[in-house]
Amino acid sequence: MANILDIRRRIRSVVNTRQITKAMKVVSAAKLRRAQDRTLAARPYARMLTNVLKSLVTRAEIYDPETGEPKHPLLAQRAENNILLIVVTGDKGLAGAFSANVTKAASRFLESKAGKNIDIEAIGRKGRDFFRRRYPAASVQTLSLAETEESMEARSETGERAGAIQIVGEHVGVLGKLEFAQARTLAESVIERYQREEIDSVYLVFNEFKSVIAQRLIVEQILPIEQIGEPAVRLAEEMTEEEKKKAKDAAISAGVGMRAESPADKVAEQFGTAQVDYIYEQSPEELFRSLLPKYVAIQIFRALLESVAAEHAARMTAMDSATSNATDMIDSLTLVMNRARQAKITKEIIEIVSGAAAM
Repeated sequence: MANILDIRRRIRSVVNTRQITKAMKVVSAAKLRRAQDRTLAARPYARMLTNVLKSLVTRAEIYDPETGEPKHPLLAQRAENNILLIVVTGDKGLAGAFSANVTKAASRFLESKAGKNIDIEAIGRKGRDFFRRRYPAASVQTLSLAETEESMEARSETGERAGAIQIVGEHVGVLGKLEFAQARTLAESVIERYQREEIDSVYLVFNEFKSVIAQRLIVEQILPIEQIGEPAVRLAEEMTEEEKKKAKDAAISAGVGMRAESPADKVAEQFGTAQVDYIYEQSPEELFRSLLPKYVAIQIFRALLESVAAEHAARMTAMDSATSNATDMIDSLTLVMNRARQAKITKEIIEIVSGAAAM
């Protein structure tokens, strides 16, 4: 049996660990509240923009009646030979299997597209490190979401691939202070490459966050735009009932709300849906040229916001589980220590009684 002093030392160590995990849970809960508010605040604009585009599609021709070609290149569908995959993971650990699940989903997607040229844009340190160990990097890399025009031109002029699957972008440290301008810059880069026919499709791998207990890991196609307002989900992985229960318990203990919608969402759903005829001053081509890039940018921004919220929720749940496990370990070690102390006392009593009997 272990020494009582060693057991007490282990108990102190676990108590200190429990204090750290409990503090990290509180911090993650506070960050989750802010991230959840930002996600809910961004949804009305996205829904309004989507409804405007859906209204425009029903009232204007999106394909040229003579040639049959789409009136905007983002609607053009081509044979899928060159693919861009945007993978959104976290920058930090201690979030359970959050980043690992994203990279596993991305790996399954890469296996399903075997034989095609795939470029990877890694957003988040965990995803960057994962893909760096497995695939080569292109000659010119983007080190932040603010990619310069010179680097974009240099990448397009080289034309040489480092491999069938290569890393073309690394965005580390941007999720902590996420702004729409960053997502818009990435969207502009993606749209320009798609219009130049360097890539034939664009996919996004991220954690979709509806609420603390309503999350799913998805692979969504954002280009070409197949149907406005209808996410082109190619792969979806829901939370298990056990994961939902753990997330709910962690949210309740941390005082985090589990609302999925804000009051402005209902107003946004009705925006632009009235069955009336509109007179457009601009041509459909000009309207699509202005609105579709914004639609792509808001999709990317929404994915980044929801991924940030999902990461904080995963870290809060993981730290709650770690705190509960530490408490169980302290109870177990305390029981072992009491048994060891009782055995020591019993041994001493037996020795005293035996010595007295021998005299």
